[in-house]
Amino acid sequence: MHDIRAIRENPEGFDAALARRGDAALSSEILSLDEARRAKIQAAETAQAEQNKASKEVGAAKGRGDEAEFERLRALVGQKKAEVAAMQAEAKELDAQLTDMLARIANVLADDVPDGADEEGNVEVHRWGAIPSFAFEPKEHYEIDGVAAAMDFETAAKTSGSRFVFLKGGVARLHRALAQFMLDTHVEKNGLTEVQTPVLVREEAMYGTDKLPKFGDDSYQTTNGWWLIPTSEVTLTYSVAGDTLAESDLPIRMTAHTQCFRSEAGSAGKDTAGMLRQHQFEKVEMVSITHPDQSDAEQQRMMGCAQGILEALGIHYRTVILCSGDTGFGARRTYDIEAWLPGQNTFREISSVSTTGAFQARRMNARFKPAAGGKPEYVHTLNGSGLAVGRCLIAVLENGQQEDGSVVLPDVLVPYLGGKTTLTPDGTLA
Repeated sequence: MHDIRAIRENPEGFDAALARRGDAALSSEILSLDEARRAKIQAAETAQAEQNKASKEVGAAKGRGDEAEFERLRALVGQKKAEVAAMQAEAKELDAQLTDMLARIANVLADDVPDGADEEGNVEVHRWGAIPSFAFEPKEHYEIDGVAAAMDFETAAKTSGSRFVFLKGGVARLHRALAQFMLDTHVEKNGLTEVQTPVLVREEAMYGTDKLPKFGDDSYQTTNGWWLIPTSEVTLTYSVAGDTLAESDLPIRMTAHTQCFRSEAGSAGKDTAGMLRQHQFEKVEMVSITHPDQSDAEQQRMMGCAQGILEALGIHYRTVILCSGDTGFGARRTYDIEAWLPGQNTFREISSVSTTGAFQARRMNARFKPAAGGKPEYVHTLNGSGLAVGRCLIAVLENGQQEDGSVVLPDVLVPYLGGKTTLTPDGTLA
């Protein structure tokens, strides 16, 4: 959510920020609506004062026995009361229109976000490892013999439709092991607090974390009004909604492993093969609630946490900063971490680490009280995948594949797999 005061103070700067995302100038429309709202509030307050004054004079007229003046004043009180109610209703409607308009406008980008129209404008900032070499033509994850035996899309389609999967045997255990490894690393090494959250949330939580109203079509809603979370960013971030924290409480660093649900609206025909893009998937999420002065450093810290998972797994990756045309609605700045997938012979996103500044905090009224005193300030919120479990599974399978259809598994996962080191061609662990 944008601060209307900032738009009043610098409308040209606000329009320039919108232009970086390719959006039209809106300050004139916003300020016109804001002026009408404020004028209606002022008129209602003036009418209320006149009503109060007339109400006091009614009794005096009655006491003097001035029946004509009494009746005139009583009629005036009724008239002003009706005027106040009408103007307050109009002001409330204008306020709702202004709030809705502001809620649909993307966040202002950080100055260091590169300009660009789409993903072609993203800039690589870091790379780790080397592209693995194979003595054979590497396959995509679902084509590997040991995976094909345990990754069942047909049964999932029978029960749920497209973009779902049944994982069985060794692949199911490997998927579970990856999530457990990620959680343990974030808690024991990275100092995050593990949280088990609901996957059903109220509409206020989706709105407060900028998923509504703009992206309602991308998520699922139950018949009684709950929303299925697209990521536990929603639950973890909204956990501080309405709070005024002590400055000493910051930063708050959390992680959660949850099911996530996305309708994938607008992705028809995209990544339909395999389990790269699913309606239901699992993710280990990281969320930080920070002091504004620390949010940029915290984003770098979170990025290192996500990168460390891939390095421990031995997966070649690169990190890019997203350009202005590719940065998500709520983000000030986003870094994508992309894992190398030999079967596709390309990098694919496996984590996005974003800072939203005060954008979400303003929507959900999350603040902190400065230790030095003064008015409460909005916290900054950050989120990042640490990592998407299914996509990490794909990376492990494709990078570890062998010519005989087996998969050699990363050493760090062996303790989570009962000492097993390999996924055999028949889909079992050995």
